[in-house]
Amino acid sequence: MAEMVCRECHRILKGQTCPICGTGNLSSDWSGMVIIIDPQKSEIAKKMGIESKDRYALKVR
Repeated sequence: MAEMVCRECHRILKGQTCPICGTGNLSSDWSGMVIIIDPQKSEIAKKMGIESKDRYALKVR
C-alpha cells in the first residue's frame, strides 16, 4: 500500500483517514518530506502550523 498524505494537514499516513483531522481527503501525489521531532522548538513546524511530531509532506497535489 502506498503512503497517502492528508490534503488538510499534510501528514503522511498509511490508513484511509487522518487521525488528526479526521478527514478522508487523501492524496498519493505528493513530494518532499519533513520529519518533525520537537514541534515546540522547530521553526519549520511553526511556519507549517504543525503541533505534533510526525512525518509531513512539503507539497501535496
